[in-house]
Amino acid sequence: MKIEGWIFGLGALFFLPVSIIYWYFSRDPIGTTALAMSAGLAFIVAFYVLYTAKRVYPRPEDRMDAEIDEADPEYGFFSPHSWWPLAIGASAFVIALGLIFAVWVIVAGVFFLLLALVGWLFEYYRGDFA
Repeated sequence: MKIEGWIFGLGALFFLPVSIIYWYFSRDPIGTTALAMSAGLAFIVAFYVLYTAKRVYPRPEDRMDAEIDEADPEYGFFSPHSWWPLAIGASAFVIALGLIFAVWVIVAGVFFLLLALVGWLFEYYRGDFA
């Protein structure tokens, strides 16, 4: 977890001078506040991750003598043949188009989204992979 902490720490060290430079050249309070808050949030995450890294057992990514097999956990089951995520993405796209053009397109997109979600949920209960 040390590398993640240092990455967030570098982000905090980047956002702080950028916010000062942005304030000097633009005098925009909203953008300056957003950049300063980004620096603060990056610092909070860096502090937490580095503090936690001292208290937990080091992961294989943190050790120089680690083997590749040590970092091979069980991530879960992901269907390699499923087309339903594509249908869900297309339905979300139709819903986004409905936000632009008309309400009836949103209704059609929600219908297709529910149909795709039901298809994805029951993918292994019917058909070739039951």
